[in-house]
Amino acid sequence: MRQEVFMAGMGGQGVLLAGQLLAQTALEAGLELSWFPLYSPEVRGGRATCTLVIADGEVGSPVVGQPGSMILMDGIAVDNHLNRVRPGGLAVVNSSLAGDEVKRDDIDLVAVAATDIAAELGSERATNMVLLGAYVATTELVEEQLIEETLYRILPERHHDYIPTNVAALQRGAQLAAEQLR
Repeated sequence: MRQEVFMAGMGGQGVLLAGQLLAQTALEAGLELSWFPLYSPEVRGGRATCTLVIADGEVGSPVVGQPGSMILMDGIAVDNHLNRVRPGGLAVVNSSLAGDEVKRDDIDLVAVAATDIAAELGSERATNMVLLGAYVATTELVEEQLIEETLYRILPERHHDYIPTNVAALQRGAQLAAEQLR
């Protein structure tokens, strides 16, 4: 098993946190990985990406030209990166910010109104967790319960008040992805 995941969005959307959470969860599940976070130097409005290569064997470079899957958090990320998903791959897209017109016939596309859902749950900052929940449910790369438990280990204790909202966001994203795949 080998899964390449590319995540992209605007700085502040939690791209790197989502990547770190998936990376730590994969490690705790006994998988090997390479995680490569990247963010622009702007104080506000910059771009953030991360690439993960997760496998049940050795992993080399985190650099992937055509990843098998993507999580795209806004319209700019969709415009800049959707064309890089390998045919037969997967893209999980935030339709709240990318619109419903995202199309590619040669990949699986899961469109979730993640920002709207996160706002309904009480914090737009949980947008990344809605998308990550949809990704995890679609790929079954790691167990949903394990990713929820890992939140307690990677978030500083001062942020543990946000965990119930993040868990609800993960679960809602998973539920919406499962509904789309039926």
